[in-house]
Amino acid sequence: MKPDLKYLHDNIRDIPDFPKKGIIFKDISLLLQDPAAFRSAVDGICRNYQKKKIDAVVCVEARGFVLGAAVAYKLNCGLVMVRKKGKLPGRTFQVTYALEYGTDTLEVHRDGIRPDQNVLIVDDVLATGGTVAAVCRLVKKSKANIEGAAFLLELEFLNGRKKLSSCTVFSLLKY
Repeated sequence: MKPDLKYLHDNIRDIPDFPKKGIIFKDISLLLQDPAAFRSAVDGICRNYQKKKIDAVVCVEARGFVLGAAVAYKLNCGLVMVRKKGKLPGRTFQVTYALEYGTDTLEVHRDGIRPDQNVLIVDDVLATGGTVAAVCRLVKKSKANIEGAAFLLELEFLNGRKKLSSCTVFSLLKY
């Protein structure tokens, strides 16, 4: 069954001036609190990948963990968490990427993604694309195959897809 996109949109609220003035934050808390909306969102994302061989879902902290875990469960595959620098024990691959106000570094366990695995990257929002472009670089360091990048919602006016031209992008909701 296809998700009721209007219902999903209605469960996402705008928070003006968060985290800083001029930004309208898309808060998915209401959607996650509503079992029918959450299930519909996860099913809507999974529908696009159920016929593909996905070995692992790679997700980005923090809200990406929530969606990624549910998608991995539904697709019956492993879950790999990408975290900010210093949050993972053991040996990691790192990638530093540019932000509008500086840089940030993401890490993944070196043994988290195996060579030649087929992975799906999952995050809550596609905005400028910088974070997920960095995740793509981590996946490539692991010598795995990116089957796609899936998002609950996309802020189209920020043109984040341009930074993800090397993979297929799916967004359930678009703003």
